[in-house]
Amino acid sequence: MTEPTAKPSTEANRHQGTTATAKKENKPNKQTIRDGQSRNEAAQIEGAVEMPDKAALLTLFTLSDTKEVSAAEVASPERADANAVTVTPASEESIAAQRVALYRTQHERTRLLYMASANTRPTYLVQTLKSQFVEYQQYLLAQQLDKRGLMDTEALDRLWQQLHIIDDIIDDIVRHMPAQQPAGWQLTTQDGQNPLCFATVGKLKHGKPIQDQGSLNSYVLGHFGVSSFTYDRGYYIGHVIGYLFSCYFCAHLSISYGVRALGQQVITDYDYASLETPHMVRLLQGLDGYCKKRIYQLAVICARLSMFASDKRIERMLIAEVNDFDKKIQQQHLDVLLLQGLMPDSNDSTPFF
Repeated sequence: MTEPTAKPSTEANRHQGTTATAKKENKPNKQTIRDGQSRNEAAQIEGAVEMPDKAALLTLFTLSDTKEVSAAEVASPERADANAVTVTPASEESIAAQRVALYRTQHERTRLLYMASANTRPTYLVQTLKSQFVEYQQYLLAQQLDKRGLMDTEALDRLWQQLHIIDDIIDDIVRHMPAQQPAGWQLTTQDGQNPLCFATVGKLKHGKPIQDQGSLNSYVLGHFGVSSFTYDRGYYIGHVIGYLFSCYFCAHLSISYGVRALGQQVITDYDYASLETPHMVRLLQGLDGYCKKRIYQLAVICARLSMFASDKRIERMLIAEVNDFDKKIQQQHLDVLLLQGLMPDSNDSTPFF
């Protein structure tokens, strides 16, 4: 088994889903450029493609109206199959290939983001992408349905307006999280749902496919690793911070969940450590209290804005519509009519209370 706390080699970094290693890759690249070598030579040393400009970087994260995964527009051809992540039906072999293609697209997109210069990187990217997140779309729907003022609209609206704080927290976490080789795990939640809104691949138990970068959580977890959801469970490969975020997120929403190590042969052609529980405990012990606190804050914000929370608010509206009058008074009036041998009809003028 691969030692989980060992720093990955340069070759391994090219295939891993952590921003910690991506940031470390950036250092020799900058040094090489300072030494006078050309940009193309530096890119060749890093084994990377030419760095995209700000518009191209933004395109990587922006959903297309005609494609399921817009990142493939600027990704290499070998990852073009990621466009089919929500297409069904498909064979198990096809689903496995789609998942690996999606992982490589997710990792390459994040790597390019963190290797970009400060002038090239889009400012407060999450705020720019807000309109494409399913969580925001569901919030707008709930807001339109809230005729009785049951939602805390003001607080939620303020949170959506201040969504840029998510980028601030992520940046703070990335600066503090220790470097480690990505680990893989499976997350199973109640009723085979996808509350974390991972990008979906292949067949689903519940017909609510999520596009890559089509959810707030997909954006957040993309900074710490790569993820997908198939049938009734989520697959995640990345920094232990992604694992901790998922646990905090589910716990805050009282979602029952189970987590276990991702077997070594589950995701083929993608390098990761399959860790048993003692090794995962060791990784969690390696995180300082400040880093855990920031992860928790990030998870709580995402949980408050989640599809799961919005669905619960809409359910309360449904109950309110059912209970929009005093049933006890109506029963008393009905009993009086029946006692008098009268049949209540549409001309009954008794008001609803």
